[in-house]
Amino acid sequence: MREEMKRHYFQRLMKTILLALFVFQGISNMAYAQIYPSKSIRLIVPFAPGGGNDTVARAVAQQMSQSLGQAVIVENKPGAGGALGADLAAKATADGYTIFLGGVGSLAVNPQVMAKIPYDPIKDFAPIILLATAPSVVAVNAASQFKTIQEMTAFAKQNPRKLNYASNGNGSSAQIATVIYESMADVELTHVPYKGLAPALTDLLSGQVQLMFSSTVAITPHIQAGRLRALAVTSSKRSPLLPNTPTLAESGLPGYEAGSWYGLLVPAGTPDLIIQRLNQDAAKALNQAKVKESLIAEGAEVIGGTAQDFAKYIRLEYARIGKLIKAGQLQIN
Repeated sequence: MREEMKRHYFQRLMKTILLALFVFQGISNMAYAQIYPSKSIRLIVPFAPGGGNDTVARAVAQQMSQSLGQAVIVENKPGAGGALGADLAAKATADGYTIFLGGVGSLAVNPQVMAKIPYDPIKDFAPIILLATAPSVVAVNAASQFKTIQEMTAFAKQNPRKLNYASNGNGSSAQIATVIYESMADVELTHVPYKGLAPALTDLLSGQVQLMFSSTVAITPHIQAGRLRALAVTSSKRSPLLPNTPTLAESGLPGYEAGSWYGLLVPAGTPDLIIQRLNQDAAKALNQAKVKESLIAEGAEVIGGTAQDFAKYIRLEYARIGKLIKAGQLQIN
C-alpha cells in the first residue's frame, strides 16, 4: 500500500514539474518574443549575388529591416546547388536571428538526389512564408542560330550533347527545368554548372555556353536589352513580360511546366511567436508597392500566405520532384 502511495505521489510530482516547465517555457518564449529583435538578422541566400534568389531576398530584406527596426543583412553562401547555405542555416541557433531563403533546389531536389545530404528539409526547418514564384525562360545568346525552340530541339536531336547549357548549380531550378525538357523532347545536352547565376549569365552572354533555362527574375533585363533571345517560357501560360514568347507547351511539348519559387524559413525549434512576427513583417514587405512592383517587373508572382501554407507547399513540391525522380525524368549529375 505504501509503495502504491509513493508511486502515485511520484507521478503527481512529475506532472507538476512538467506543467511548471511548460508554463515557464511559454512565459520565456513570450518574453523573448516581446524584445525580438534586439540585433541585426542575417538572411542566408544559398547562391551567389546577381541571381533571382538574390534579387528577391534583397528586395524583401530592405523592407523587413524597416518594419522590424533592425537590419536584415543578406549573406550569400553559394555551393552544392544551394545545399551549403541550407546546411549553414539548418545548423544555426534557433533564435530568429538566422533566416534562410529556400527554393526548389535546396528543399525539394538536393535531399532526394544527393547521396549524403547534411540536413532534412522538413525536420530541420520551420517555414515562415512563400514569397514568390517565377517561371523560367529558355534563353540563348542574341547571336545564336536558334530563333525557336523547335530549331534548337531539331539540332539537339541530330547532335547529342553538342549543346552546352548553363545552370546556377546541380539541383538548381535551372537544371531541373532543363532535364525535364531533355526528357520530354528526347534530347541530350551537356550540363555546365556554376556557383551562381551571375557567372552562368556571364558565360551565356559571352557565348561560352549555348543556352540556359533561367528564372525570369534575373534574365528578363538582358532579353529586353537585346543581349539575349528568349525562345520559350516554362510556365503553363505566357508571361506578361514576354507576351510574344511562346510556352514550351505551345512549342511542341504539351504538359511541360517548371519554374522557381522563393520562401523564407528558420531553423526548427524557433519560437512560434518569432515565426509569426517574421511572417507578418515579410507579408508587410510583400504588400509594399515598391517591392511588389519590383518583383512583378522582373517576372515574379508575389504569393504570401501563412507559415502553414508554405509548409504544405514544400511537401507538395517534395512529392512532385520525388515522382519525377522515380519515373526517371529527373537525374541530377
